[in-house]
Amino acid sequence: MEVRIGVKGAPRELSFESAQSADEIQQAVEEALKSNAATVTLVDEKGRRVMVASDKLAYVEIAEADSRRVGFGAL
Repeated sequence: MEVRIGVKGAPRELSFESAQSADEIQQAVEEALKSNAATVTLVDEKGRRVMVASDKLAYVEIAEADSRRVGFGAL
């Protein structure tokens, strides 16, 4: 999954690929917000943890990862 996180006060969003499913990512974010946890923790596809302060979340976008295209083609 491709995950993009908007952080309040930051000019750029965080973007990474995750092996977690969309439902797992959504559940982790919702649980952190409901329980007033200090951080939301997600895992990227290389096993690294990405932690964001819950009160700084502007948005979380979850999408299927695009397959990389190689070469040129006509549309």
